Amino acid sequence: MFGISFGYNVARFVHAGYWILDTGRVMKNFRKIIIFPLVWFFFASFDLAQDKVAVATAFGNYNDQMNSNPFAIPTFHCIGVYWSPPEGAADRDVLVKYRPYGASEWANALPMRYNPISTTTEDKADYRGSIVNLTPNTEYEIHLTLKGTSQTSIFVARTWSEDFPIAAIVTVGNQRSQYAITVSGTADAYRLYDGTGSTINVKNNSDYCIFINASYVVVRGFNLQGARKHGIYIEGGHDIIIEDCDISNWGDSDSGTIFGKNYRSGIFSSNSELKRVIIQRCKIHHPRYDTNSWAEIHNNSYHPGGPQCIAFANSAGNHVIRYNQCWSDAEHYFNDPIGYGSNASYRGFPGPDSDIYCNYVADCWDDGIEAEGGGQNVRIWNNYMERCLMAIGNAPVSIGPMYIWRNVSGESYCPAYEYGNLLKMGYADGVRWMTGHMYVFHNTILQPDGKGFSGLGCARSQSGIARYIYHCTTRNNILHVRETDGASISSRGGDNDFDYDLANKGVPEGHQSHGIKGIPTYVPGAGFDFATKTGKFQLDKTSAGYDAGELIPNFSDGYTGVAPDMGAHENGWDDMAFGVNAVFVPPK
Repeated sequence: MFGISFGYNVARFVHAGYWILDTGRVMKNFRKIIIFPLVWFFFASFDLAQDKVAVATAFGNYNDQMNSNPFAIPTFHCIGVYWSPPEGAADRDVLVKYRPYGASEWANALPMRYNPISTTTEDKADYRGSIVNLTPNTEYEIHLTLKGTSQTSIFVARTWSEDFPIAAIVTVGNQRSQYAITVSGTADAYRLYDGTGSTINVKNNSDYCIFINASYVVVRGFNLQGARKHGIYIEGGHDIIIEDCDISNWGDSDSGTIFGKNYRSGIFSSNSELKRVIIQRCKIHHPRYDTNSWAEIHNNSYHPGGPQCIAFANSAGNHVIRYNQCWSDAEHYFNDPIGYGSNASYRGFPGPDSDIYCNYVADCWDDGIEAEGGGQNVRIWNNYMERCLMAIGNAPVSIGPMYIWRNVSGESYCPAYEYGNLLKMGYADGVRWMTGHMYVFHNTILQPDGKGFSGLGCARSQSGIARYIYHCTTRNNILHVRETDGASISSRGGDNDFDYDLANKGVPEGHQSHGIKGIPTYVPGAGFDFATKTGKFQLDKTSAGYDAGELIPNFSDGYTGVAPDMGAHENGWDDMAFGVNAVFVPPK
């Protein structure tokens, strides 16, 4: 591969996770460092020139104690990459290339920036980043180069398979009391708890419909109703799949009021060690009680407090939340449908190395998706959000990087504030928490009847206070805000790079040298269909922003014209889909 050949026996430590080959150190020290979590080992031959790289990867752990060597943390469609090369520095990016194992051509991913966080040990490496839009159950070679040096590394990682090995099936019928899942499977033999066609309705007589304290389990097909606190409560465990469930009518009243107790959730856990939970194709809707709006007092506060759909508090992360529908009615609004955890922290929600995509999220008084705290390799894409104050809460990103791309927003409304932003921006408990990087690409703000969201951290005309933005890069967004707004992007903050966006209102001075000021024109029949949870959001060929975007490595794949379109939906692509019938197919 590099025109060199070393044939010798090496100690190979194998774990479901990754191989690491530090070729830069081979060249400098005439030795090879191969790191694995210690599960078992044997001796084998390795010939670099012949590309004979043995790989063991799966739905597994990582080793965050040896981050001077690169390692990977995968999900179905993404791979988080971590590296702390000795010569790393603020003026040296790490260049990233990848390819399916055995392919001849490399593709570029977004470079990784040097960003050690000195005030925590939660940051897993000095350089952190993600490769996105990948195919499940596929081996990828990843090539890293520290810019301006001869130091390179190559390693192999496999994305998760979507097929889990089921070894035992427990069929669960209708229940009137809490059902406990406490027997685990193994990595090679998952235990399926199948509730297809069954209802567990505890009628407010049990705290939970389902209690989980187990690992390597699949919870499928349940209709869950009437929990006093949470529909599903996860006491502990890891490698948990919750799919095809319908959860409703949960939660209890706060002091006898019409408002529910805060954070009562369809699916809940407060376990800080919780990791690798997949929630997919679930309908979570209509809690028993309401949430106060910003115009109503609840527990001596105007801040919304009440039920949620999915809530994990400061967990270990590596979760996937996809293809779900979270909605309600005007009398049973959520606080944040998807969120929880400490905003002013290095964890928060959803935890590191997590993906949130292809969900339909609506009907809340605060953030549709509250992804606040660490934001370390947190990826949010292809979601549709409406009837929220903020579509996505990202205040703050303390570690990063966070990637937000190809999301679409509809209507926004909230009493007192009237409406909110596509991205909240800002901080909790001080600017000192705003130390992570953010990448905001190819998102679309719709303005249905002029009732859509505002832009990025913008001042709404009613509040007059713009939010801070730090360490943020934007490209190819449609930031079509209300006519009463003064700006599409807040001017407060620093270390930002805003460019190639279509915006109808003001942007910070010195930015958007390739941006366009204007209003988008969409293809005939454009809009969101609530019944099918699908939408057409492509720009018309006559519109500003058509074929006017910048090619972003790994994020603009599959564009059809001379350049990528601005916005979430490339002209010529199929309709976007959200919720239980969605299937994400990486653009090629």
